[in-house]
Amino acid sequence: MPVYLAGRDEDIENISEIFEALNMNIPVQSVIFSGLRGVGKTVLINKLQKIAEDKNIFCRHIEVEERNDFVSQIATCAQAFLRKVSAKEKFKHLIQKPLDAIKALVVSFDPGENTFSLSLLEKELYSSNNLTQSLTEVFITIGETAQKTETPICFFIDEIQYMKSGELGALIAALHRTNQLGYPVMVIGAGLPKIYKMLSDEKSYSERLFLYKEIGSLTEEQSKTAIEIPAGKFGVSYTEEAVKRITAVTKGYPFFIQQLCQIVYQNTGEKKITETQVEACLEEFFESLDRGFFKVRYERCADSDKKFVFAMVKCGELPCTISNIALNLHKSVTSISTTRAQLINKGIIYPIRYKELDFTVPEFSGYIQRLEEYREWCKESKR
Repeated sequence: MPVYLAGRDEDIENISEIFEALNMNIPVQSVIFSGLRGVGKTVLINKLQKIAEDKNIFCRHIEVEERNDFVSQIATCAQAFLRKVSAKEKFKHLIQKPLDAIKALVVSFDPGENTFSLSLLEKELYSSNNLTQSLTEVFITIGETAQKTETPICFFIDEIQYMKSGELGALIAALHRTNQLGYPVMVIGAGLPKIYKMLSDEKSYSERLFLYKEIGSLTEEQSKTAIEIPAGKFGVSYTEEAVKRITAVTKGYPFFIQQLCQIVYQNTGEKKITETQVEACLEEFFESLDRGFFKVRYERCADSDKKFVFAMVKCGELPCTISNIALNLHKSVTSISTTRAQLINKGIIYPIRYKELDFTVPEFSGYIQRLEEYREWCKESKR
């Protein structure tokens, strides 16, 4: 968590107003933040969760992973809400109905098979036979309880792009029905740019259900505050030239600013940091990003993925068209469509406009160009 969250004041203020409406049992839109890696989506929703908790909204954070079962995570969160409510004696009678709905969801859904299998005894008790119905029932029952106990709910869901299609569709439908009934339940989600298409592909009405907000790099002025305010807390300042150099190198991406400033601070004993001192830290800065931020993404790529990535970088300018990538690979567009889909699913690339692609990680092409493996591939591809 950064010492100072720069450039997000408007978003924080707007969502805070939504929390106020939620507290008054007014149906509100859920919110989806999208952006590249390193722009501060997770930091922002963590900040918003703290604000919501201070307003006595029940909150739970879910980080979706490719191998994790979202259904069991949301069920656990719903159970935690019921435990909180049941702590007050006068609300204990409201718990059984949502508990039954949660049990039906967990017992009946097999995440491995993506199917439902109920025993004869369970069939009599739990009539729901698909994920959408089960999850909707959970949301309706906890929503009703939230309204009666005046305890609004907000689920914070990070990395939404990793949700399975059926899970995402069920979540949208459940949230939509809860919203229609006027219950105080909302979701604040975050993910890579492709989540807009994922949501609209699942349910056409998702465009009305969510407030969409794209999170990008910071402006020059925002970058300046992100650099200067944290340093000021330690009695350190930057020259104007040093600030401009950091902003130019990091291109305003919050995580990059944070990493570079940390390295500069650790390597400089002065109270006034100059452009020369920043320049002396750049090699360590790029090495740090290469080892951590970039390498972990690159190593998720299979050999065919890496060649696709190399072909993207070789295009020179991003975003690039799928036809130019195929040209660099000496293959047809059709033959590389599977690799394209795999890279999108892994969160390495994302589609922009019609048949154009870019990396989800800012400055990833620069990292690839620094790889000996890429240079060797370029030599071979010329033969």
